[in-house]
Amino acid sequence: MGWFKRRVPWWLAAALFSVVSLSSLLHYGACRRVGGVVHFPGSYRMAKPRKLLGIGVGSEEGTRAERMGEEECSEEDILLYQGATAPLPNGIPTYTVQILNACPTGCSVADIHVRCGWFSSARLINPLVFRRLRFDDCLVNDGAALASGESLSFQYANTYRHPLSVSSVACR
Repeated sequence: MGWFKRRVPWWLAAALFSVVSLSSLLHYGACRRVGGVVHFPGSYRMAKPRKLLGIGVGSEEGTRAERMGEEECSEEDILLYQGATAPLPNGIPTYTVQILNACPTGCSVADIHVRCGWFSSARLINPLVFRRLRFDDCLVNDGAALASGESLSFQYANTYRHPLSVSSVACR
């Protein structure tokens, strides 16, 4: 019975087992990351992070239609992205909208109008950045030009995400 008193306490044995298990997992790794790609040993699958890009659709899927003039621009040059962000303290969901002029010929685009339905927000939006003029017609950047490569963004709060899409632009 002398050995019973010298026995290692159960909590110390459990802690030692946990440390050994954790260190072996970290050393050998259940998975490893190589250059942005997560590789799972023992399988031939690789998970690669995706970035979704807005690509204008031309005559073929995924290609842009050829332009006749160098300064010609269209609604396709304006990319509009929106995504969910942290909700307001009262729980109302918020969304961030980014509007980008991706004109490949370096054109400036003004009078950007967006189809926005009955757009409304529980969070105040600067009307010089984005405002609803009437049903399904919102104006971006107070009608001022957005140079090639420039973008602007704003956040709105509503119980649901508004479907937004560019309806018309003017070339400058």
